[in-house]
Formats: sequence, C-alpha cells, structure tokens
Amino acid sequence: MVLNCGTPIQLQDMSKKIQSALISVFYKDGLEDIIRLLDELGVTIYSTGGTQQFIEKLGVKCVPVEELTTYPSILGGRVKTLHPSVFGGILGKRDDTTHVQEMKQYNIPEIDLVIVDLYPFEETVAGTSDEKAIIEKIDIGGPSMIRGAAKNFRDVVVVAARNDYGELEDLLRKQNGTTTIEQRKNFAARAFEIVKRYDIAISNYFSPPANGKAKSLPAKALRYGENPHQQALFKGDLDELFIQLQGKEISYNNLVDIDAAIQLIGEFNEIPLR
Repeated sequence: MVLNCGTPIQLQDMSKKIQSALISVFYKDGLEDIIRLLDELGVTIYSTGGTQQFIEKLGVKCVPVEELTTYPSILGGRVKTLHPSVFGGILGKRDDTTHVQEMKQYNIPEIDLVIVDLYPFEETVAGTSDEKAIIEKIDIGGPSMIRGAAKNFRDVVVVAARNDYGELEDLLRKQNGTTTIEQRKNFAARAFEIVKRYDIAISNYFSPPANGKAKSLPAKALRYGENPHQQALFKGDLDELFIQLQGKEISYNNLVDIDAAIQLIGEFNEIPLR
C-alpha cells in the first residue's frame, strides 16, 4: 500500500456532456453538419426566428425560444431572447444548490451549448451611410448571451463565430458530445475577444473626428493574429490601397507579407519585365 501524506489530489472530472443547445445565428453557412450531429447525439435544441426555420428545414426538431419565455419576438426583433428563462439557463451554476433550486422553481432549463454570432455591424457600416440601417445592426441580445455563456464556461460551451464551427464539430464527434473545462475556457476566451472587437467597432463609429478635423481611421478585426489563438486589429482602409482578387479575408500574417512585398518592390527604380 502506498500512502500519500502530502496535499490531497483533486480528481474532480470537469468533462461535461452537452444535453441542450441554444442556437441563434445570422450566418447559417457551415451550421448544417453541427445541427445534424447534435440531433444524432440527442441534444435538445432551442432556437429563434430564421435559425429555427433553418433547423426545421433540415428535418431536425427544435424548441422555439418563445416556448421558454412565453413571449413572441417583439419590437421588430429587438427583443426575443432577453428573458430570465434564457439567461437563467445560460448563467445558472450547476454546482450551486441555490441556483439549481431556483432554476427548478421557475422551470428554467439548463443550456449547455450556446452558438450565437453577432449582427454584421462592420459590414453594414462599410456598405451604407444609412444611420437607421447601421443602428439596427447593433446587436444587444447576441453579445449578452455570448458574454453570459463565456462567464459560465465551467458549465457552458460558447461558440461566437462561424470560423469555430469546424473545431466544435470535431470535438463533439471525437468526444461523443462532451467537452473538457480547458476546451470550454478556450472557447470562452475567444468569445470575449469577439465581443470586445465588436464593441470597439461600434465605439469607433460613434466617435467623431477630433475637433472636426482629423478623420479617425476605421478599425477592422482580422481573422487572427500571428498565431491562431491571438487576435489582431488593423487601422486603415485597405480597399483604398489594394484590390483583393480572391481568397479568404486578410489576416495579420497576410498583412506582414504584403508589407514585406511592398518594401521589396520599393528597392527597384524600375519594375523588371519578364
């Protein structure tokens, strides 16, 4: 027999099985495979509006959020998820007896996975000067759900961008619908970064030029920084300088390569002909 007389080792298993999901996204591309996988895993899916219709067209059952809130989408869609039955399910701590008791008392279901993206604010600003259209693309419920799920990463997985759909699907397939706390915390960190960049873009729109003279440079969130887990922001207007013919959205490393190419071209007095 071996006795450990030191500090007791905590063997608490922080892996969690996803049994319910709330899905409400603007961009549906890339979502189909995840929906079908969640259905195969027996996950209860809650959804809203266009996402609900998308899911049902795939032949997958989902529960309208209105059944939780007992309210329809109101005010032209401005209010549909802002309700204790939704946020209680996202923020409730599963190991807190008071939380568990109150969730049971008010018939609040536990929500284990939140897949929510944000209204295309930056794209709208780039495409129109119509202030009314721009203001309506300031998301309220989306950032709130994302932040709530990220805060409660001990119990909830949050995916806030379609770029992460593939990773989520891969994890769920390999781990039979379970996630580790490290994985949930990693998704939460990315989610907070996405909301931060979104708020910066909105703040930049509302911030007038200093003294009415200097125009503030637009800020654009890049796909990622020097490494995939890092974030990057570009200030300026690339469209005034370059025409992108094809390929994905420009990343930080792409910009570094472009800068190096420009400096190299600058070393020639004449462009050599082939």
